[in-house]
Amino acid sequence: MAHYSGPLLTRELADALSAGRDAGAPEWTGSLDLGRTTGVAALESERWRWKDREYPYPARLKDRTIYYWDGEDFAAVSRFSGSLIKLVPTPWGAPTFEIDGIKMLPTAKDSPVDDARRKVALVEPRGKSVLDTCGGLGYFAACCLEAGVGRIRSFEKNADVLWLRTLNPWSPDPESPASGGRLDLSHGDVSEAIATIPDASVDALLHDPPRFGIAGELYSQAFYEQLARVLRRGGRLFHYTGSPNKLTSGRDVPREVARRLERSGFKAELALDGVLASRR
Repeated sequence: MAHYSGPLLTRELADALSAGRDAGAPEWTGSLDLGRTTGVAALESERWRWKDREYPYPARLKDRTIYYWDGEDFAAVSRFSGSLIKLVPTPWGAPTFEIDGIKMLPTAKDSPVDDARRKVALVEPRGKSVLDTCGGLGYFAACCLEAGVGRIRSFEKNADVLWLRTLNPWSPDPESPASGGRLDLSHGDVSEAIATIPDASVDALLHDPPRFGIAGELYSQAFYEQLARVLRRGGRLFHYTGSPNKLTSGRDVPREVARRLERSGFKAELALDGVLASRR
């Protein structure tokens, strides 16, 4: 799907546009693409203009919601297909997303892109062939492209997440010149698709699965053995686990993951909020 190029609004941005108009300002300067760029909107009494197109001033918008122009009105970047999935603004510009109110990316202390950048650096992607098992909004892929990856193959199971990516200016577009043909994004379940990937054909792995209770198959011994099969000897894997509270969950998920990876042929250690492993 083509990436959206129109304005993205939050409640704060919409209020700022209206306040500028009410104050008699001829224009407003700021970002209408979640902090990627800064531009100027011309303010008129009934409408405002940005990039040679006119838009109405929206009615009061909801907090913690991002809106896009759907051709008729500003609509929330959200969908309901069995679960409510939505793009959520952060103080850092780059958004996170939620599924049924559960935040999918850590954003409390840092930008989700900076967080992804630190994790990607652990697998040293420059010039390598990288497998990104659970693409999400594509921040791992974006950081790999930034770091000079040779090729990155990314899977995303949820079609609604892929739709969010087309509206998020921080998500890499496989068709853009910036990607240079190095990003291969597939709509598919990596737990099934991995069987089609040849042995030792991947130089590095990034594994950022949903929580264990949602996608237990992506934490299974059988899946880790498949990861070991496709990764060349010496290749690195970063596995995001988060830090679930052992007192409430009764489990030490990072150490469980490390033990399973060890049994599958990796040397594993805890790193950041996950596990860093290398193929023995």
